[in-house]
Amino acid sequence: MEVSFIQIAIICATIAVVLGFGIRAARSVHSTKGFSVGGRSAGVPLVAGGIAGTCVGGGATVGTAQLAATTGLSAWWFTIGSGVGLIIMGLFYAKPLRRTALETIPQFLAQNFGLTCGVFSSIVSSIGILFSAVASCLPAIYIISVLFGISFVPATILLVLAVAAYAFFGGMKSAGVGGILKMIVIWVTMAIAGFMAGHAVLTDPAVSSSLPAGTFNLFHGDISHILANFASVVIGMLCTQSYIQAIFSASNPRTASVAAFTAALISLPVGLPCAMVGIYMGAVHPEVTPILSLPVYLLTEQPTLLGGIAMGGIMLSLIGSIAGLSLGIGTMLSRDIFHRARVTLRARKIHKLAGNPEQQEIDITEIPTVNHPYHLSELAVTRLIVLLTIALAAFIALLNEGSQVLFWNYLSMALRSGGIFLPLSFAIFASGTITNLSATLSMACSTAAALLVVFLGAAGNPLFFGLAVSALFLVPCYLRHR
Repeated sequence: MEVSFIQIAIICATIAVVLGFGIRAARSVHSTKGFSVGGRSAGVPLVAGGIAGTCVGGGATVGTAQLAATTGLSAWWFTIGSGVGLIIMGLFYAKPLRRTALETIPQFLAQNFGLTCGVFSSIVSSIGILFSAVASCLPAIYIISVLFGISFVPATILLVLAVAAYAFFGGMKSAGVGGILKMIVIWVTMAIAGFMAGHAVLTDPAVSSSLPAGTFNLFHGDISHILANFASVVIGMLCTQSYIQAIFSASNPRTASVAAFTAALISLPVGLPCAMVGIYMGAVHPEVTPILSLPVYLLTEQPTLLGGIAMGGIMLSLIGSIAGLSLGIGTMLSRDIFHRARVTLRARKIHKLAGNPEQQEIDITEIPTVNHPYHLSELAVTRLIVLLTIALAAFIALLNEGSQVLFWNYLSMALRSGGIFLPLSFAIFASGTITNLSATLSMACSTAAALLVVFLGAAGNPLFFGLAVSALFLVPCYLRHR
């Protein structure tokens, strides 16, 4: 596929405009709280933009088209699951979580089940979220490579630089502003592209006659597998730091709830036009690599201006998703591990000096704090972790080129949901009924079970193995309390 200079210029201009607004929003960010939760003053548009801008990434766009090229409309289940998960979040989870003055899910779990549980959940969630970032890195590397005619290694470097520019400086505020703009671009352009692809598929006999049976059946294929993946997405949406972090940034609980509903209305329909494009490309151009179905369609079957802007929006969806997910990891590791370890060490040093008779008069303000000139500030540490996460996700994607995008998304959802979902739900809806030990054992053993299922290649979805093991530790404890 040859890409003209005009198309590349339009794509780059679209990306530059959105990145420019995001960087402009970053000028007001000067603290860790401003970086991670936007100063806790965001309205519905910013919160919804932050959520939708992260969940509408590689899986919702390029991954859906990739899967639809081979399986048909059933590929739409990923964004359907995202939308349903956000609706449930708005109904039951957003308000109680926002009523706290916290920044991360592990902080909430630590508050209910102790420090060990909080630290463990931070590590488990980070691993799961990292795999979602890999899912968006995979198509992004392919697209950059094709657009600029370069190999995967320099394409990976360009991707890391673009994502860093999107989220490194402004954090949640940049993610919210960028999310709003990119969703406007994607909604308008993909609605047009999807309508044209769907019209050709449904009205052109030459195209429709080549479609396999069951193409437009949402339940085509292994129904149990489809429903298991759907459930993993719904549950994964409810316990992912990147989405909950946007909830924490809302100005009040009601805003958080309304924003979750708004994000659901934005993200749920996006998969349909992407699936229609994938179905069209699978029928008309079976020679095209499935992961490039959507980019090739936009650049060869659409007018130059529309296709260029749409491709810019797709690239922004990938960049924004990687950035938002990396921001979630950076916030958790910085706040729940680095910051806690630094405070603990400083407290121990204070107690040691206070207990030394020869140093009773020493002013404890002389002890290094987070703002000591020879120590990185917490904001700097958060930004550094975000940058390292972006680089690691891109590197893993580079090593696994050719893998299925939605495989990484479903794996991510299963791993981070199996251990986190039930303890989080008990903490919100049945506080005080679960002991610290039961919660911690539940999280550790359920995560181990999910990982064993994945790496041993056992039949069944790892999410349900994880949830079953988690329930074995939590339900008896709950019943004893009752």
